Amino acid sequence: MHDDRTLVEGRLRRVLDERVRPAVYPESVPLEVAVWHAPGEPVAVAEGLAAPAVPIATGARWGAPWGTSWFRVTGTVPGAWAGRTVEALLDLGFDENMPGFQCEGLVYRPDGTPVKGLNPRNHWVRIGSPAEGGEQVELRIEAASNPVVLGYHPFLPTPLGDRETAGSEPQYRLGRMDLAVFDETVWQLVLDLEVLGELMAELPVDSGRRGEILRAVDRALDALDLQDVGGTAAAARTRLADVLAAPATASAHRISAVGHAHIDSAWLWPLRETVRKVARTTANMTALIDDEPDFVFAMSQAQQWAWVKEHRPEVWARVKKAVAGGRFVPAGGMWVESDTNMPGSEAMARQFVHGKRFFLDEFGIENDEAWLPDTFGFAAGLPQIIKAAGSRRLLTQKISWSRTNAFPHHTFLWEGIDGTRIFTHFPPVDTYNCSMKGSEIAHAARNFRDKGVARHSLAPTGWGDGGGGTTREMVGKAARLRDLEGSATVVWETPGDFFAKAEAEYPHPPVWVGELYLELHRATFTSQAGTKQGNRRSEQLLREAELWSATAAVRTGFPYPYEELDRIWKTVLLHQFHDILPGSSIAWVHREARATYARVAEELTGIVRAAQRALAGEGSLPLTFNAAPHARSGIPAGGAGPAADAGEVSSEPRPDGGFVLDNGLLRVEIDGRGLVVSVYDLAADRESVAPGRAANLLQLHPDFPNMWDAWDVDAFYRNTATDLLDAEEVGPGEHPGSVRVVRSFGASRVTQVLSLAPGERRLEIGTEVDWHETETFLKLAFPLDVHAERYASETQFGHFYRPTHTNTSWEAAKFEACNHRFVHLEEPGWGVAVVNDSTYGHDVTRTVRAADSGTTTTVRMSLLRAPRFPDPETDQGVHRFRHALVPGAGIGDAVREGWRINLPERRLTGGRTVAPLVSVAEDAVVLTAVKLADDGSGNVVVRFHESLGGRTTATLTTDFEVAAVTATDLLERPLSEGPAPRREGNRIALRLRPFELVTLRLKRA
Repeated sequence: MHDDRTLVEGRLRRVLDERVRPAVYPESVPLEVAVWHAPGEPVAVAEGLAAPAVPIATGARWGAPWGTSWFRVTGTVPGAWAGRTVEALLDLGFDENMPGFQCEGLVYRPDGTPVKGLNPRNHWVRIGSPAEGGEQVELRIEAASNPVVLGYHPFLPTPLGDRETAGSEPQYRLGRMDLAVFDETVWQLVLDLEVLGELMAELPVDSGRRGEILRAVDRALDALDLQDVGGTAAAARTRLADVLAAPATASAHRISAVGHAHIDSAWLWPLRETVRKVARTTANMTALIDDEPDFVFAMSQAQQWAWVKEHRPEVWARVKKAVAGGRFVPAGGMWVESDTNMPGSEAMARQFVHGKRFFLDEFGIENDEAWLPDTFGFAAGLPQIIKAAGSRRLLTQKISWSRTNAFPHHTFLWEGIDGTRIFTHFPPVDTYNCSMKGSEIAHAARNFRDKGVARHSLAPTGWGDGGGGTTREMVGKAARLRDLEGSATVVWETPGDFFAKAEAEYPHPPVWVGELYLELHRATFTSQAGTKQGNRRSEQLLREAELWSATAAVRTGFPYPYEELDRIWKTVLLHQFHDILPGSSIAWVHREARATYARVAEELTGIVRAAQRALAGEGSLPLTFNAAPHARSGIPAGGAGPAADAGEVSSEPRPDGGFVLDNGLLRVEIDGRGLVVSVYDLAADRESVAPGRAANLLQLHPDFPNMWDAWDVDAFYRNTATDLLDAEEVGPGEHPGSVRVVRSFGASRVTQVLSLAPGERRLEIGTEVDWHETETFLKLAFPLDVHAERYASETQFGHFYRPTHTNTSWEAAKFEACNHRFVHLEEPGWGVAVVNDSTYGHDVTRTVRAADSGTTTTVRMSLLRAPRFPDPETDQGVHRFRHALVPGAGIGDAVREGWRINLPERRLTGGRTVAPLVSVAEDAVVLTAVKLADDGSGNVVVRFHESLGGRTTATLTTDFEVAAVTATDLLERPLSEGPAPRREGNRIALRLRPFELVTLRLKRA
């Protein structure tokens, strides 16, 4: 036979595009359209429905950036269409290539009943099937004219990311607004031809199956009269029936399709717009569930469910009905799909507490899986948090974005820092917006790395970010792929059903130990410093508010602020979403975040002060409150009393300029440039700073990544560096033992205060930067005379190690990494910690000196960037950071100093000292939370972990009578496994394995 393959394939493409797809709607009549443009922010549905509308023609421009327009469309079903299927086609000016990134709409009936969302690939509304001739049609559309921020030329700076700068130029032209006859037979033919054409393209050219499909398609096109597609579509379908009925092979890859719409809780739109995106999507998905009996949809992020409940009660009623039917599935068990690198220990735990509790309270459903398809890497402390929340599985897709190394597994056990293992799946389809295209299904099967031992994978299917979720076309394609020769098989299943099958077929999967590092988006540890500082400070204030409120409630009857703390926690957790905390959202989002964090700080500070005042009583005794988990200034952890005298620090001029600070433990030399040229540990008789180098060195790098400006920093940024050596001022600071340094560079100015803490091995560095650079990276460097092949970074409930060398491509790819409060490196018997109060990004490198063959290990903290997309004014303005260099530090010192710098002492006068409500004498055991139980019982809940990475025994002592003690999960529910805590009176014996996390509920007598 002659090879006419390309001829038939070309014929298929043209016939589909120019004849068959247009024939889905063979007849149409225009609708009449009127519009009302809401002034300012979106209005209530009732107001939008009642507003006066004026006529608008198709082709007319509409929609200022971030505006809302209410369209009224009216018409009459022609009598000749009686008995046929009729739909309204409502095109707001969509670009089908941008689902989720432009205008959207939610359709209502005149009485306010929501119908479904309108999106670039889903802008039809069913009027009748069969329709009645002469039927009057009236629909209302709440249309959002969200501007296109990420366009065809991506990453261009734009003022459209904030309503305050976006202007008023209309963004869209109204498209087709018609009533039309829907020919379902032609629509089904479209899907037949698309599925077969896409499958054919993925099969080997010389395969028999490809040839069979080619010939069947050719015969079908022969049967199709291009002048009467509707009249001959059934005949064409008949000629495709045999090839569509051929079953898949027994060894075919098996795909569990899960209806999905990944909706960023904020990104290229503000939080208020996400509320409406979720409403549009859930309206779409509940409608699709009604139409498609096999379809299953899963939605994560309890916050988004809560928005629907609060803002769209009519949609919420439909959601609840679909959940009860098992077709609309709560997924993930977290408040939002948060970043997991930067949230602190308690915040990461509370993501699960609040997320799982919402689904339990609303539906009685508990999630087994964490669902984080788009999060930018996963911290090594996460597995035991997932387990402690009562879950045991994780799904993500994001690691497939890594640029250097291909991850070796798709299904595996992920082991965290304490040894906890979580069954984990990476969908090999490599997208969380699967559309059931043949190329996607074939890629999933080819790409799956566990062939021979496993056969199942999951495909999250649907348009996200306001694209409307799964479409009826995707469902139609999945039906054809259920059992089709040459393809992987596809079946709609819940995440739980998928995981059960995957675990059953793969009982001994491989193990991956440590963080799941994303080799991309490394700059998210630094971008939008104000947002990151707001998060860190909110986390610490919440700790203080719970600690002092619980202590005051037990001691004085102080009213514990349950509702306030619940609300504030949810606000902080929302802002840990993986495009807010990482700094990758538009200017509007971060402007609002800064204002929100300021309100949170004010309210929490008020709660802390009220509780401390209740504890202190009246009097003139000077009290210092210590909220840190370690004693300091002579004050026990969680207690208050007069602070001990810490001693003095001497400050003398340095012969060559600068100053020498000495507190009897450290001698610090600051030269005339304001650089630290020596930090001498007097007890160890050892220098900290590498020979010939200087610490407290600010360095600038050009910072223009190849793409994803706010997200990425590319390795070549380090090729060019500028050391800030010139100082305008180096002089005494305001306090004894401190030095003030002022520098200017570019359009910016830095003021630093270096101070030696009395009685402590700690050089503190306060840095204020008035930042007005663009596309520039600012680092703070500490070149240390330490030979270390690895260093420790704090993560949730512990720390983990990264290498300082780059032996492998995996190590080299981690050229920018995340820490919480400290990094620590050491030689046997002596180490150094660098601690911080609000930064996360850092890098560690090592060189060998020619002069003495010694090793210089340089720790650099990342302070500021200045990307111009998506926020062209990122981080412009004043920022304040606190760091400390701690020589002679073991890992325990790093833990202690990290807490110290983040929880400053609070001072007030009162009439009595305050003993800790709960205490642990062993420093290795860190209390991360002391609070009252969420159920209002008055029980005290304490959460703690082993912090040094070793086994330990300790005793927890309470300052109140305990009637019973119960080990619980994060949701404060009794554990069914493990030994019961051993209690003698108010003393509880603890035995902890490395990094073990424990929560205890203490019933008060």
